[in-house]
Amino acid sequence: MEALLLLIVIAAVAGLLVVPAMRRRRLLRGASGGNAAAVLPGAAYGFVPVEELDVRLPGPDPQLIDALEEARAEQEWEQLARLIALTGDEWELRWQRVQSAAGAAAKELADARAAAADADADAEAGGGTAPEGGTVSLSKDAATRARVPDASWLRRWRAEQPADAGAAEVYAQFLIWQGLAEQPGSDSRRIILEEARAVCREAAALAPADPTPYVSELLVARGLGDRRPDFEALWSEVTRRAPHHMGAHLAALQYWSENGCGSKEQADAFAQGTASRAPEGTLLPALPLFALYEHLPEVQVVRSLYRSAEVEQAIEAAEFAVDQVDDDHPVRPHVLHLLVCLLVRAERYEEALEALLVVDGYVGALPWAATPDPAASYATYRGLAVAGWEAASRAGTRQA
Repeated sequence: MEALLLLIVIAAVAGLLVVPAMRRRRLLRGASGGNAAAVLPGAAYGFVPVEELDVRLPGPDPQLIDALEEARAEQEWEQLARLIALTGDEWELRWQRVQSAAGAAAKELADARAAAADADADAEAGGGTAPEGGTVSLSKDAATRARVPDASWLRRWRAEQPADAGAAEVYAQFLIWQGLAEQPGSDSRRIILEEARAVCREAAALAPADPTPYVSELLVARGLGDRRPDFEALWSEVTRRAPHHMGAHLAALQYWSENGCGSKEQADAFAQGTASRAPEGTLLPALPLFALYEHLPEVQVVRSLYRSAEVEQAIEAAEFAVDQVDDDHPVRPHVLHLLVCLLVRAERYEEALEALLVVDGYVGALPWAATPDPAASYATYRGLAVAGWEAASRAGTRQA
């Protein structure tokens, strides 16, 4: 009897772990083929090659792209400053542009530091020496460093225009990205986030009607573990200015989540309550999809997880939301990117492809932005969607 029970247990584990793992390997092999098909010039999909995917933005914004390219190439901030100023009281668009500009600056600085480290390593390997402060003495290395964009445009913008609310907002969000990248609980994390909070409040004083500094400070509150009364006071400042701001609700959800200062139950209650009260023409009905994503198990061994009623309802609500807003809504791409991920996992490949056709070319959104290589992560799911849809089409043709 004990031997029989052992065999049953082994069979059950094999069914839960081995079979899904084999299935994932087959799909991943298909994903590489799907990616190849997606980027072939003659293919019907016309997707952007992985090396050309833009990690700074979630979706198209030609004016912002031009301004960021100018900032990177010339290390000049004026074009970006004008763009953010002209955004005016389109608060969700302003928030998205501030987020993307700060993220671009953070990536630029990280790339510059990586290039400097490589130059130091090359100099040391070649027998050169790096003087105190980390500057390599070889003139070739110094010239290389001088050509590497390092986000100095943001520091100069903030220093030269201290009364510019846009400069303060972008710099505050830049500090937040820097702080959240530090080890949780570390002194460096706390110091950087406290500085970010101070800059958020400076920005709020410069533009009292603008919710953007308060939305950014929601991330500080989560990062520093603010007490609930303090967070709720901050949240009231946001909702007083922009009660249906999707970006603000996404930031608040992180505070209420299990990975923040709350729990799955609190996050679900916040998301479901918000969605149930959401007026027409907003993205708020999609909030439960993000709450679901925040609390997905690390190891997903049950294939039916993404076909459960909870997942299906969240997907349907999110698809409803993106259909109710204008195509150029600045936060709509965030919802579409997360839909791609969950639709592929639910093997709803045709719907995933429909979303991909809207956002392809840009990967600056969850879930890709939370991975070490956003472009590669996105491309993998894109390949899975193509491979899955083509396999389903072939199966349908054979059945017909």
